Amino acid sequence: MALDDELDRLFDVLPVAARSSVRRLPADRLLEVVLDLGRPPEARLDGESSLLDEAPVEKADLDHVLQRVSPLGPDNRAGIERTLHRISALRNRKGEVIGLTLRVGRAVTGTIDMLRDLVESRRNLLLLGRPGVGKTTKLREIARVLADDFGRRVIVVDTSNEIGGDGDVPHPAIGRARRMQVPRPDRQHAVMIEAVENHMPEVIIVDEMGTEAEALAARTIAERGVQLVATAHGNTLENLIKNPTLSDVVGGVNVVTLSDEEARRRHTAKTVTERRAAPTFDVVVEMIDRDQVLVHRDTAEAVDRLLRGAETAGERRRVVDGAVQAEAVAATEQPRHPTPATAGSPALREGPVRIYPYALSRDLLERVLRDLPIEAKATGDAESADLVLALRSRAGDPRVRRLAQHGRPVHVIKRNSTAEMRRVLRNVFAVVGGVDEDLVREAVLEAEHAVGRVIAEGVPVALRPRPSELRKVQHRIAARHHLETISAGREPIRHLIIFPPGQAPELLT
Repeated sequence: MALDDELDRLFDVLPVAARSSVRRLPADRLLEVVLDLGRPPEARLDGESSLLDEAPVEKADLDHVLQRVSPLGPDNRAGIERTLHRISALRNRKGEVIGLTLRVGRAVTGTIDMLRDLVESRRNLLLLGRPGVGKTTKLREIARVLADDFGRRVIVVDTSNEIGGDGDVPHPAIGRARRMQVPRPDRQHAVMIEAVENHMPEVIIVDEMGTEAEALAARTIAERGVQLVATAHGNTLENLIKNPTLSDVVGGVNVVTLSDEEARRRHTAKTVTERRAAPTFDVVVEMIDRDQVLVHRDTAEAVDRLLRGAETAGERRRVVDGAVQAEAVAATEQPRHPTPATAGSPALREGPVRIYPYALSRDLLERVLRDLPIEAKATGDAESADLVLALRSRAGDPRVRRLAQHGRPVHVIKRNSTAEMRRVLRNVFAVVGGVDEDLVREAVLEAEHAVGRVIAEGVPVALRPRPSELRKVQHRIAARHHLETISAGREPIRHLIIFPPGQAPELLT
């Protein structure tokens, strides 16, 4: 692989003390330089970090950098003209810059050898993977290869100038591909449509799809016969299916209630999940690391298997000593874990939720359900139940464990009483008394969307300010997905922040 780091251009914008230290580090391992006000400057390398100076960063150091890069945009990002480096800012509550992250951008050739046949096929291709795994680098070379080697009309929709570099003239790394810049991140979907309508592309390349509007724009582009190559927030295809905002790009998910006969024929519960439509992207590639990917050649088949709770078939490709090796990944029909619908919130299902009381009074349960404003009913058939309510002392019984293994959420209660059942079911169904139902629904949808982002991107997401009753609802939704939450701010602007597991700070006021 050939590296074109243009590191000197990046080093030249650093404060003098940090500049001299960073030049002594191995250039091929340098990932980013971090300048935080009041802390020593730090260089982050692959697998380690290194302090660049003992003296803490001052406001003048930050100003020194900002004066030598392009102006910060609405997404708090800037760049250095005709380079691929990215500068991102941290701001305080007054909007003042108190930290900078200078990320090294590299033009790397030879990164799509593993995917070249897929790129040539004119099929729509979606790349998934954790941040920093090289998705944007591959998009950049895909643009160059399609434009230069295959002579196709390629438009790059470049929201943060990360694919084509900063400035009006795109970086040579994208070859003869044309680049459309996006004025604001929330306008990416509009520029995607504009590219199709105004410039007659054969291929459109998009980085970091993350909103429902962008998913809809992608479907519109695909329906017009334009090849679409994109990356999206999410590490795996399974993450994407669980993301309510982006699941449409792989067909979306519907909750379907089967007849008794059909459920018996399929050997499934009566409430199942099915793919709603044809996927926008024909092929999905999960990037495991820079030299290893998992290819799903038939997105529709892979999604269908995941919704049945089975392993997906695929093809694992890796680069070993410069050569591409491929091996088929065997699939199995054995369920691995509950599918997104059976593992999710019963309150978001279509139709009444069937609750099976294990070692509990069905009459008491029915009495509680009549009093609660939820669509649910008691059932004596454990196999057709959507969730199980069990006495805590009996929760370890073999039958309860078997039901849980087959995807039925099990909720335990301390005592066989209406008060205890009511308390647990109000939590399960996010029932809030004395609050407008539209506000509850809005808070639930916001929390579900945030959960999808946290799972897909691995970053904290702050929600809008809400009353304490609605914050409790949102907290329970996050807890069901094993995510951590904290409340921040003071009334009346107190709000919830949802964190990936293990990332929530101990105290935030």
